[in-house]
Amino acid sequence: MSDVFGRTPFRPTRRGLIGISIAASSALALAACSDDDGGEVDLDAQNKGAMDDFAADTQFKATEPFTLSLLWTEWPDLPITDSWQFFDEVEKRTNVKFELTTIPFSDAVEKRSLLLSAGDAPTVIPLVYTGEEDSFVSSGAIVPISDFVEHMPNFQKYVEEWDLGEMIDNLKQADGKYYMLPGLQEVSVPVFTLVIRKDVFDAVGAGVPQTWDEMRTALAAIKAQYPDSKPLADGFEAQSMLNYAAHAFGAQAGWGFGDGMMDDGSGKLQYTAVSEGYKQMVEYFRGLVADGLIDTDSLTAANDGAGGGSVAEKFANDLVFAASGSSGTAIEFAQALAATAGEGNFEVLQIAPPGGPAGQVVEPRNFWNGFMLNAEIQESEYFLAILQFLDWLYYSPDARELLRWGVLDETYTKAADGTITINPEYSLLDYNINPEGTTDLKKDLGYSNNVFADSTESRSLKESYNTPTFVEYIDSVLSTRTPRDPNPPAPLDEMELEQASLLATPLKDTVDTNTLRFIMGERDIAEWDDYVAELEAQGLQQYVDLVNTARDRFEEENS
Repeated sequence: MSDVFGRTPFRPTRRGLIGISIAASSALALAACSDDDGGEVDLDAQNKGAMDDFAADTQFKATEPFTLSLLWTEWPDLPITDSWQFFDEVEKRTNVKFELTTIPFSDAVEKRSLLLSAGDAPTVIPLVYTGEEDSFVSSGAIVPISDFVEHMPNFQKYVEEWDLGEMIDNLKQADGKYYMLPGLQEVSVPVFTLVIRKDVFDAVGAGVPQTWDEMRTALAAIKAQYPDSKPLADGFEAQSMLNYAAHAFGAQAGWGFGDGMMDDGSGKLQYTAVSEGYKQMVEYFRGLVADGLIDTDSLTAANDGAGGGSVAEKFANDLVFAASGSSGTAIEFAQALAATAGEGNFEVLQIAPPGGPAGQVVEPRNFWNGFMLNAEIQESEYFLAILQFLDWLYYSPDARELLRWGVLDETYTKAADGTITINPEYSLLDYNINPEGTTDLKKDLGYSNNVFADSTESRSLKESYNTPTFVEYIDSVLSTRTPRDPNPPAPLDEMELEQASLLATPLKDTVDTNTLRFIMGERDIAEWDDYVAELEAQGLQQYVDLVNTARDRFEEENS
């Protein structure tokens, strides 16, 4: 079996860390550059293994077997094994065998940059989030995938059906093309939000807080009843809580800070960390700290789930009653509580992010992780077949169900109404599904893996492996919250990217340090103007002007 370039599969060795640079990657540009029609690609000739009748919602099977090199990120608690049924099943159905280059999760972004800059990257680069492709565009290291999506019928179908066309357009770079394909989500709700002890919130008469002001009132009431508690926690070094809270104040923060630029309401972009909304958010959380309502340890240390100080253990011991988390965190908290309070004596609930001065709003509708393609693929005689295979793998409903649940009638069954039930001998422990099963779909068979499984999901597939309370959470967000509009696109050209990087990094360092200092009370909020002046001295206005120049250019060229 040959690989896509007709050569022996290459297994690169692990290397030391090195940052990607324009100089290091510029050599790739000569071989990888393309014009508006996809460069030198001729898909009529580069169609070895491709299906003539490939269409949306059909099974892809290469007419000739081939090997496809792929970058695999390995989580420390999920070591990859050659015996995973997942790989065998994909190969059986598609005639495509993966050749893996494995990198550790701990430094995956750096390793990925190294491989691309050195010209050693495999063909397919998964686990890419929007914006992470930016630094590879000008070098020509990755494919302008928008040139070829007409050959990806599943992608086109679900972009249209799920009304994602405008979001896809926002992926365009300065040249009007986009260079990664994201995971598509039929419904998009914040993954991280607040997980609360609803029974305790009910007992103090608070119910489920709908705004941050209501949350403050509820936390104060809980503190009065449990004086040893600090009822609100994060557990993610404040990055999670500030991320989902910021939108209610009309700002961006934490994990969602991005490049720091956000819509100012007029179609221009402003630096979020000097906005009035950002200041209001900081003042709000500073007030909670001052009143003893936040577990400050959880704002300065990551919660690794181990040791006596974990948020889950504080949750289980009536020291914390609301904390940042996902659906998995809610399960973890419930399991911890069962050991201390006993089953049936508590109610854990994941709630919609509270609203605030900016309204009952949440983050903009999001994509999930997708993939990039090494530009060398444009020389491959299997190019069209690879596009078809990836279109099936990432966007076909049958493939997505396989990736999550395994083999129909072997590892799971599916009722006429679409309800999926895992077979008794199997488990999916990450979601506490049938823990009595002797074979775990993820650990033992490779399904539900972190590299592929979460990328593209219909609502029904998302609900199939989540708890009923998470389904209620989806409903509550969709019915009571409005996603903010995405920021207007402002793609930077090569020179601007270099300038922006030099300016943005020290600015963000100053923001991160002082945001936490203000919240913790280590810096008086009366010094806010001094903080803004410090950012201005670091080139804030130059950075804002740079991004808005790109914004104006993009709007002019695409109007």
